[in-house]
Amino acid sequence: MFSIGCKETAGQSSLSAERQSLTAKVQLPLYQDLNGNEVSLEDFKGKRIVLNFWATWCRPCIEEMPSMLNAQELLKDDGYVSLLASDQSMDKIKAFKEKKKFDFTFIKYNGSWAEQGVNALPATFIYNTKGEQVERIDGITIWDSPEIIQKLKDIK
Repeated sequence: MFSIGCKETAGQSSLSAERQSLTAKVQLPLYQDLNGNEVSLEDFKGKRIVLNFWATWCRPCIEEMPSMLNAQELLKDDGYVSLLASDQSMDKIKAFKEKKKFDFTFIKYNGSWAEQGVNALPATFIYNTKGEQVERIDGITIWDSPEIIQKLKDIK
């Protein structure tokens, strides 16, 4: 099995040093919905979470979204929540959502990829109903494949 992902290059970082400094001073919540409200993974306790880190410039991220959307539908009765987190501006995320019409819960990530151990996108973390991270999948994935669907259904 191989995986394909995106990695930012110098000068492409969506968080400038100035913005990182401002973020540190203001203490933004780690995650926000597209209306600016704080989102916490704790909000979904009792649910299983697929937390996908992505970016609008990441082609593999976008290529896996249709299968992720289909998986979201296949898992709707299994207590799953899909959250797609980007560190890009709210405006960029909103414009992407409007253009692509993907029915996901898009959220703004205000941390650094390094804090999550992410050095290439997409990166996806799976949490069980207790809020524990139980799986990590790096690179593009065919989310609606029988193997992945079964793997996700087996997580308690």
